[in-house]
Amino acid sequence: MRTLVRYVDSVAPAPAVAAGLIAVLVGVTSSAAIVFTAAEAAGASSGQVASWMLALGVGMAVTCAGLSLRHRAPVVTAWSTPGAALLAVGLDGVTMAQAVGAFLFSAALITLSGVTGWFERVMDRVPVPLAAGLLAGVLLQFGMGLFTSMEDDFAVVFAMFAVYLLCRRWLPRYAVILSLVAGGVAAAARGTLDLGGVSPSLARPVFVAPEFSWQVLVSVGVPLFVVTMASQNLPGAVVLRGDGYRVPISSVIGWTGATNLVLAPFGCFGMNLAAITAAICTGPQAHPDRERRYLAGVWAGVFYLCVGIFGATVASLLAALPPPLILGIAGLGLLGTIGGSLASALGDERSREAAVVTFLATASGFTLLGVGSAFWGLLAGALTLAVTRSWRRSRDGRNADGNGADGTGEDARDAEPGGTATGAPGDSGAENSLRVGTDPVSGRPAQAGAGGGTGDAEHA
Repeated sequence: MRTLVRYVDSVAPAPAVAAGLIAVLVGVTSSAAIVFTAAEAAGASSGQVASWMLALGVGMAVTCAGLSLRHRAPVVTAWSTPGAALLAVGLDGVTMAQAVGAFLFSAALITLSGVTGWFERVMDRVPVPLAAGLLAGVLLQFGMGLFTSMEDDFAVVFAMFAVYLLCRRWLPRYAVILSLVAGGVAAAARGTLDLGGVSPSLARPVFVAPEFSWQVLVSVGVPLFVVTMASQNLPGAVVLRGDGYRVPISSVIGWTGATNLVLAPFGCFGMNLAAITAAICTGPQAHPDRERRYLAGVWAGVFYLCVGIFGATVASLLAALPPPLILGIAGLGLLGTIGGSLASALGDERSREAAVVTFLATASGFTLLGVGSAFWGLLAGALTLAVTRSWRRSRDGRNADGNGADGTGEDARDAEPGGTATGAPGDSGAENSLRVGTDPVSGRPAQAGAGGGTGDAEHA
């Protein structure tokens, strides 16, 4: 019996199973309605809508479980929510066959991005503070949702919060799962959790032969590719790098695109790295041992498979879960990740302003040209960093030439309050200062360079 218990705990530790379940609950409940709307915009029948859910569920199950086991890291994938929102508008007047052609075209571009490795090369140039600020901005709305949801159902959400705090003190491994149980009990007691209308039924795959129309490829396929890469894969890669998981991003992107290619004729419109739900599985709440957190990704795949198989019943199940419960458990599951991201973003004083700009722009939800705030937030932060570093280098150059009052006076006047002057000997310039931060693998500050300045640090 003890051997059996140890085996179960090794393959299904409660924190990892809970993290996988919560990730799926948050992912599905927050955007499944948008997927249904997108399918209906293309004129999908009820059977085709169920096939969409089946294809997406199977695709995410295969990629979550397969990639997590392959890389021993919690690689969590998801359907493209911004892509679904785009399709809900862009597929109006488009036939289902033409829509599938656009899905295949977008998936082929994503696969090409992974095979060529260009996306990973871009990611390798993102400074740690900016990446952390982006992640904190993406997750902020869910952290705030923990408290804003109390306005709608205080009893349920506060019960979850209270249980979470108590468990953090005495049972930290089970804090999130016991909070979910407490929320379910409280919702049932208040009559807001009603599972009576849920009737399980299996989904069946429906194949649709693609039809390629260049107008649809340009107006739907290309924007679907852009929003999936910029609004989903970008923050998804940041989540993995930010928690120290140096998985080969190019390979992962390539596999998601290839899986999307195979399943597109059945309704898999877009797959990508998850960001918000991945953060639930990469943090300490998923498992105390970071080397075992990959099991959270595996279990997320198991639960996504269940969602796909029973795709026809997803809508009724979503209606049974009160939104405050979902918002509350998402906020609790992301507290540790948000705190760690803010600490990393603000830790390097020279990049602090740029990190704050990235954080605020990303958290704003700003959208331009169909591209979400994650991309524009990172762009705004990079621009801020480039301009401020350029100004400081030119200022330090003037001081070095003796143009200051006494060679040091100008530098002292311009130094930021409470900070230190920039331009220390051995600073190698713009490229080097872009890489200052915390080592995402060890969590330790970057080591000093041989010249006395700050050396290159591994960056997310």
